[in-house]
Amino acid sequence: MRCYLEAEAGEQDGRVAEALRRKSNRELGKGEENNMSQQPSVVLATASYDHTIRFWEAKSGRCYRTIQYPESQVNRLEITPDKRYLAAAGNPHIRLFDVNSNSPQPVMSYDSHTNNVMAVGFQCDGNWMYSGSEDGTVKIWDLRAPGCQREYESRAAVNTVVLHPNQTELISGDQNGNIRVWDLTANACSCELVPEVDTAVRSLTVMWDGSLVVAANNRGTCYVWRLLRGTQTMTNFEPLHKLQAHEGYILKCLLSPELCEPNRFLATASSDHTVKIWNVDGFTLEKTLVGHQRWVWDCVFSVDGAFLITASSDSTARLWSMANGEEIKVYKGHQKATVCCALHDGTEPSC
Repeated sequence: MRCYLEAEAGEQDGRVAEALRRKSNRELGKGEENNMSQQPSVVLATASYDHTIRFWEAKSGRCYRTIQYPESQVNRLEITPDKRYLAAAGNPHIRLFDVNSNSPQPVMSYDSHTNNVMAVGFQCDGNWMYSGSEDGTVKIWDLRAPGCQREYESRAAVNTVVLHPNQTELISGDQNGNIRVWDLTANACSCELVPEVDTAVRSLTVMWDGSLVVAANNRGTCYVWRLLRGTQTMTNFEPLHKLQAHEGYILKCLLSPELCEPNRFLATASSDHTVKIWNVDGFTLEKTLVGHQRWVWDCVFSVDGAFLITASSDSTARLWSMANGEEIKVYKGHQKATVCCALHDGTEPSC
């Protein structure tokens, strides 16, 4: 794997589900008005309450494509592992857009949720997608076939879902404070935790090697568990740390990626307008990213952990250096709160 955030655009090979490939089987970006003759090596996108999705040149800060999204707000964005598609989670649907096209229309729509979709993500080879919704369900979608293949009932509005690196378990957090592990092999809930009763779990993150899971809640607290692997599963949670990270809500927590090693960081984005970077070794505060004027809703690391993108209610997204905590670039263009961001600046991961 290689970080392309500072690199020239280049061709990127990748697999994509057959049903989607049939909808986009031309040469990537050939003949497009914005000269996307090659697949961009860095895909950076943001979404806002202004009902638009914007694509940005990471280095220059130029917005090169805007998609109108009039049906609802977009709650979450995720890029497929091969960089070809962008999933936008709205209310109550998920739309999939071609990254390498100027078409304003989605190539696919997923419509069986009945309320806000708050979480979306992909299995590492891009064959299936998972989602979580305020309708209280977690769903799995096989991108090679129509419709929803599996559904799990959380019995409360789902705020966050993450896929364990073993690719066989989903972890969800809900508005009532429940954390559940969904074993995809057994097709059942294999574990339930309630770190604080009636305190919404806002965000979950799992370390790239499956060793830790962190849950952030509405009271500014992060709960950290060590995941024990005694039986090849991660359902044995060992409490490791309780971190009072912010006075306000934590809206997103995120552990650093594999290529950041040997350093391991936890980023927490908050309603207090800041993002804090914690050293996972002892959970000491490394730095505070100050610059946003309102709530910080989302954040995403570059593939090597050297940079962080953030999205805020001040209508901007920002690029930060993890080395010194300095702001490098401000992405301006949205007219209302920017509530989610997605970045893919590496090669396609191998499962």
